[in-house]
Amino acid sequence: MILTAHQPVYLPWLGLLHKIALSDVFCIFDDVQYLKKDWNNRNKIKTKNGPVWLTVPVLTSGHREKAIREIEINNSINWKKKHWKTIQLAYKKSPFFSRYADFFKDLYQRDWTHLVPLNDHILCFLLDMFGIEVEIRRACDEEFQGKKSGLVLDMCKKYGADVYIFGTLGRNYSEIDDFKKEDIGVYFQEYKHPAYSQMHGAFLSNMSSIDLLFNHGDKGLEIITNGNINKAELQKQFV
Repeated sequence: MILTAHQPVYLPWLGLLHKIALSDVFCIFDDVQYLKKDWNNRNKIKTKNGPVWLTVPVLTSGHREKAIREIEINNSINWKKKHWKTIQLAYKKSPFFSRYADFFKDLYQRDWTHLVPLNDHILCFLLDMFGIEVEIRRACDEEFQGKKSGLVLDMCKKYGADVYIFGTLGRNYSEIDDFKKEDIGVYFQEYKHPAYSQMHGAFLSNMSSIDLLFNHGDKGLEIITNGNINKAELQKQFV
């Protein structure tokens, strides 16, 4: 079984979707500390004026003592209206906007009190639209022990993983020998961002994956994996 994990993020980029597409099980790490100025509550989309940040305002008082799943949204700020309007203006003329607009219209009409349910709802929709099949589990339902590499190893052992996919930064903290002792293979994702046709001029990489969705629809998975390893190729490395 191939396992990977990541913190819940808002409107995730293509690299995360690629990592999930390589795995059999994806664990949402929702019990780690919330990080300011990270991707937990913000991401970028492409507009006619260039990249624009969409940020979900959150209540950060005492955030150092809180897990991400406990972080509340600051709804005294009318962020939903702003995000939906910005997305509409950026993508209303894109090839697939009309196909997916109802989901986002409904998304920004709902009452969200906490950040993680919002992020989960968006992620599940994107996985479904791109045809990425994976079993989703949540760290808050488990009792993983250890820190950094040790925590990941404990998760692998408890889930019965044969292979774990680290992100690029995993090289900085992973203890490879510990995984070898447990006969668990390790793969470090090195995502090569594909170029594709976009609205608004020259191509910009590292936008939210909704940019790909509105421009290419359900054919997006072919683009996500273009120039990168696919699941079958990864499995062959660990036979």
